[in-house]
Amino acid sequence: MHLTSDAIDLAGLFDEVRSTDGAVCVFVGVVRNESGGRETVAIEYEAYGPMAESELSRIAHSLTRERPDVRVRVRHRVGRLAVGDASVAVVASAPHREEAFAACRAAIEGIKKTVPIWKKEIRPDGTGEWVEPTRRETGNEKGET
Repeated sequence: MHLTSDAIDLAGLFDEVRSTDGAVCVFVGVVRNESGGRETVAIEYEAYGPMAESELSRIAHSLTRERPDVRVRVRHRVGRLAVGDASVAVVASAPHREEAFAACRAAIEGIKKTVPIWKKEIRPDGTGEWVEPTRRETGNEKGET
């Protein structure tokens, strides 16, 4: 299963992919305390479960088909998460760092583009705002995430 309402077990994911020495790349997305200059106190994630599971599996399998020496695992949280909670994790292992980094990046980019998971940013006053899942969230003027 790729979706979970529980905390993400990074050590477990690490153990699942570590089949060879070389490189393990870990990406963890964490709930921020602001978005677009507005304070955020929590995020509520919703997913169309069967389709999200299928798409997350497709992403991981396609990466391992393209790169046979790479192993990839992904987990995404659903439900209400507090600031600082891990919302998504991608762990990729490969014989060399270039492949591990590339697989990790490709997996998270694929997740952001195609997986039916939506988030609602919760403000301090209790109001919320649904966010376009493919919106590029910027933390600086260069547009980096």
